Amino acid sequence: MSMLEVRNLTVRFGNMVLVDDVSFTVEPGERLMIVGPNGAGKSTLVSAVAQGVPYEGTVLLDGKDVRSFKPAELARRLGMLMQTHFVGYSFSVEEVVRLGRYAHARNFLAARSEGDNEKVAEALASTGLTDMADQSVLTLSGGELQRTFLAQVFAQDPNLLILDEPTNHLDLVYQKRVFGLINEWLGSPRRAVLAVVHDLSLARAFATRVMLMCHGRLVCIGTPEETLVSEKLDAIYEMDVRGWMHDLLVCWQ
Repeated sequence: MSMLEVRNLTVRFGNMVLVDDVSFTVEPGERLMIVGPNGAGKSTLVSAVAQGVPYEGTVLLDGKDVRSFKPAELARRLGMLMQTHFVGYSFSVEEVVRLGRYAHARNFLAARSEGDNEKVAEALASTGLTDMADQSVLTLSGGELQRTFLAQVFAQDPNLLILDEPTNHLDLVYQKRVFGLINEWLGSPRRAVLAVVHDLSLARAFATRVMLMCHGRLVCIGTPEETLVSEKLDAIYEMDVRGWMHDLLVCWQ
């Protein structure tokens, strides 16, 4: 049984079809990365899978329709990191990260467990935020805020991690660290990652499978070697992608 199975998912906004009849699966241990030009429907698709926008079709998590999950049960199984975050409250970094543990509490007033404290401490350490734990999130840069919410998702400890541009606003050292952390996180059984990325090099380096989208439709899905080829990329980006990537590389030689 696939960890995630999406059947004929369609998202409409008025008369516009943002995602058009998309079907795919995600298997345990997999890093499925979605790529495509702006407006391809990538972020809308993963938001629908995470129950963030209304959709037609079916989303199954471990064979069960996601619509039937209670919120806390779904949060224990599925975590999502968005591209951008708005915060209007003066919580500390640690308090925001600790919010990821509420899905595991017996009730809202339940005391913190030692396991919760360990998960929060691990999440802060892995994202390089331990020394900033007491700092207000209102004082953070865009990259620091992104790392804070990544730590929250790690503390949440779901089975399926959905990432929408996980390295958005991050400098190179943290881009490398984030994908290294994701690979480590996948080392535990029954875990998988579904991620939207713009950087084709990241998709080629880290994906086990790649899904190409254009104009809300699934163009193809397969290994990076099968999908990230000039014939397919040039058609959806309407440019010589390989040539452009080569020109960028030459700048460093």
